[in-house]
Amino acid sequence: MTTTTAPPIRIGKPAVAALGLLAVASGALESVVTPTLPLLQRELDMSPAEGALLGIMLLITGALVTPVAGKFGDRYGGKRVLVRLMAVVGVGGMVSSLAPNLPVLLLGQLLQGAMVGALPLSFILVRAHLPEGESKVAIGVVSGLFVAGGMAGTLSAGPVAEGLSRHWMFALPTLAVIGSTLLVNRLMPQDPPVRSDGTGIDWPGLVLLSGTLITLMLVLQLAPEAGSQPLALGALVVVLAAFVAGWITAERRAASPLVDLHMLARPAVWKSCVLTFMICVGTSGALYLVPQLFDVPTDAYGFGAGATEIGFFLLPGTVAASVAGPLGGMGARRFGSRAVVTAGIVLMAGSLLVLAAVHTEIWHLVVAKTAIALGSGLCVTAMVTSTATSVEHGDTGIATSLVLVTRVLGYAVGMQACGAILTAGTPSGSHVPAESAFVTGFVLAGAVTALSLLVARTMSKGVTE
Repeated sequence: MTTTTAPPIRIGKPAVAALGLLAVASGALESVVTPTLPLLQRELDMSPAEGALLGIMLLITGALVTPVAGKFGDRYGGKRVLVRLMAVVGVGGMVSSLAPNLPVLLLGQLLQGAMVGALPLSFILVRAHLPEGESKVAIGVVSGLFVAGGMAGTLSAGPVAEGLSRHWMFALPTLAVIGSTLLVNRLMPQDPPVRSDGTGIDWPGLVLLSGTLITLMLVLQLAPEAGSQPLALGALVVVLAAFVAGWITAERRAASPLVDLHMLARPAVWKSCVLTFMICVGTSGALYLVPQLFDVPTDAYGFGAGATEIGFFLLPGTVAASVAGPLGGMGARRFGSRAVVTAGIVLMAGSLLVLAAVHTEIWHLVVAKTAIALGSGLCVTAMVTSTATSVEHGDTGIATSLVLVTRVLGYAVGMQACGAILTAGTPSGSHVPAESAFVTGFVLAGAVTALSLLVARTMSKGVTE
């Protein structure tokens, strides 16, 4: 059912600038954990497996919030939902900044994950208040500023954490988020609801998917201690199976499911989901292991890098990821999605396996991490293009939501598996994992990535998609 409304008010440059500032602040807040994860593990006495859990909390919330935010935006207006989401992010950022221990920090990160659903809402607002040509430019500007904010957060998190404290590392970008949200609320006019289809939100599916993801994380975190806590692990596995069964049943019965599982019957969709999962396992291996290896003391086999240095070392990878999107799109148009995905997989798998064999110099890690980020970005862009163009226009959102969930699962499984490997490979009484644990992690990530070639070769070439 379409809602008849008055024409929207045209916005000016100040309103777009406010959205841009919000994107910068959100990107900075989202990126502060990765370069400082070794520092956080030391200060909060976390195991590698617990550190991996911290690194993926934002993604878990994002997978749950994004589809719901879009429906709420349609029903109540994009600005109203955006401001409320960012209020949750602000609360989460302050909880993270004040967190005295890991459980409170995890809660803060869980709340901060609402920002993942905010960027698409910004695009909805721009499209609602600007002509098509101008809206494309504004969306590009906001997207670019979000990436720039991520780079700023990667570079600044270490100096702030080491010069002030880990508390200010979260507090400063959170204050920027709060300030820019107030600007958006003041400068952006209200947009009327676009439509209301009357189907409502799939609350049972949302609750059961939340339980599934959280229980999966707990199972992976407890896996290294299976020998000492077999009953606890067994109980969690049973709970996980119950959540999965309940979620599948709820999605099949829902009038408007959060994730339409029937779409998985389409070859283009399930292949994209399998590829996304396997590639994200490989990407997350590098995302987690490389900063940990930088942090290993020089008197062992590492480089003794602090959070500031780690941020600089990771910056080339962040830049590579930002340019991979446009490159992947151009490559998919010229050579086809399959060619781009295959090239990205080969680049990623080769870099991960080289890292397993050669990681004695800082430049080894910097170059390999940059290549992995570039390859991952190429794959993701080409797969999104392939998925979006292989289904009917009305099914694009459903298909991409499936890819989003499998992306989160891939990152979660990859990071938790690598964290478990480092935890199991840490000698008793030591905080430094054995070097062989890193080698095992890189080999595992590279092998899973390489195996995805078996699926990639069955994709449509996609040259004319």
